[in-house]
Amino acid sequence: MTTPDPDPLAQQLAEVVGDAHVLVDPGLRAGYETDFTGRWAGRARLVVRPGGTGEVVEVVRRCAAAGAAVVPQGGNTGLVGGSVPGPDGTDVVLSLRRLDTIGPLDPRARQITVGAGVPLAALQRHVRPQGWDFGVDLAARDSATIGGMIATNAGGERVVRYGTTRANVAGLEAVLADGGVVDRLAGLPKDNTGYDLTHLLAGSEGTLAVLTRARLRLVPLLPERVTALLALDSLDAALCVLTALRRLESLELAEFFTADGLGLVLQHTGLPAPFRGAHPVYLLAECAGRRDPGEELAAALEDAPVREAAVALHASDRGRLAAYRERHTEAVNAAGVPLKLDVTVPLDDLPGFVGGLPALLDGRARAYVFGHLAEGNVHVNLLDVAPEDEEAVTEAVLRRVAAAGGSISAEHGVGRAKARYLHLSRSAAEIRLMRSVKAAVDPGHVLNPRALLPPPGGA
Repeated sequence: MTTPDPDPLAQQLAEVVGDAHVLVDPGLRAGYETDFTGRWAGRARLVVRPGGTGEVVEVVRRCAAAGAAVVPQGGNTGLVGGSVPGPDGTDVVLSLRRLDTIGPLDPRARQITVGAGVPLAALQRHVRPQGWDFGVDLAARDSATIGGMIATNAGGERVVRYGTTRANVAGLEAVLADGGVVDRLAGLPKDNTGYDLTHLLAGSEGTLAVLTRARLRLVPLLPERVTALLALDSLDAALCVLTALRRLESLELAEFFTADGLGLVLQHTGLPAPFRGAHPVYLLAECAGRRDPGEELAAALEDAPVREAAVALHASDRGRLAAYRERHTEAVNAAGVPLKLDVTVPLDDLPGFVGGLPALLDGRARAYVFGHLAEGNVHVNLLDVAPEDEEAVTEAVLRRVAAAGGSISAEHGVGRAKARYLHLSRSAAEIRLMRSVKAAVDPGHVLNPRALLPPPGGA
């Protein structure tokens, strides 16, 4: 048996990052080629793991010169195929996990500079003992990296109080497709000198630049917290409760799920049922402040249509309540490979949208829904979808969302999964403008060419 000739690009990249950080063996690449859902997978030409901005610059330049597309990847917790290679074995996966430095905390500016490969949980462990916190939190905190969160403008559980990731970023460092470096790490609160490149790159899904470092805004760590799990008769009742909770400055999260989803979680995790009886809808709410917010939460719920409630003050007890919501994703994944549709619908339409899903799906899928109530963000997880029905089911749900004035992608990004449906949420003029920006900064379509805005006729 003849040994295949070494890949010349692999040899060139090894000169930059070292042999140990260029992965060409299929067994070593495997963990970088499939996304969290298992639905989106590809085959990389190789995986390269640079250790700093200078190495990223040289890697991008050499890949561009070789005509190889570059797919930036953080913790690979994406759900829309935006951080995994295409199927033909030509893409280079650029893993940013080694860019994991955390700079000194600046309490005067309430900011900190971190590498793109820092996991969210590592950032939390670093800043919380110093009395600070990062405003964004999500269930994948142990593996989701800051760079990936910025690239997808992740939302998570605390958007109701602190906004999406973009709102919590003061500046970025990024490498362009030609190897040029954009440095906006000063983090100035007032800087009106032209286009806001930081906000442009946040949410661009690696199609415009490779994010290498970020200047993050921090918020005070609030020591007093109360979590409540509320059992309700309907989503209309949940929205009534939300209206009451909105008056509280201390409100940090408002998450909903249904009886079907809870049943799947209990079956998969072995957790005890939270209440003696089953209820159609559940709302997980958390408030935080410098003083115990329990009294104001109780007052807000006094006349609310709540059937049963469980309230927790201590961290371990709060974690047990939060698990009923946070473990939905793993429970769904354990039941099968889901077709995930992350959407936003106007709050007034939320009950009608969820209630109408069975008729819309017409027996072609088993649906589990949960999400972030305050933003109307519904995670529609579909199991048992026949391959021949996937496109029709996806289009039916997304067209229903668009008809209501919602968004086909709330917080997971567009990636490869929804690129063909972008026109449902963006006008032709907006798509032309986005294509123009892409063509200006990456005319060779080097960076993540299959995600968000694939070139016309592309895969």
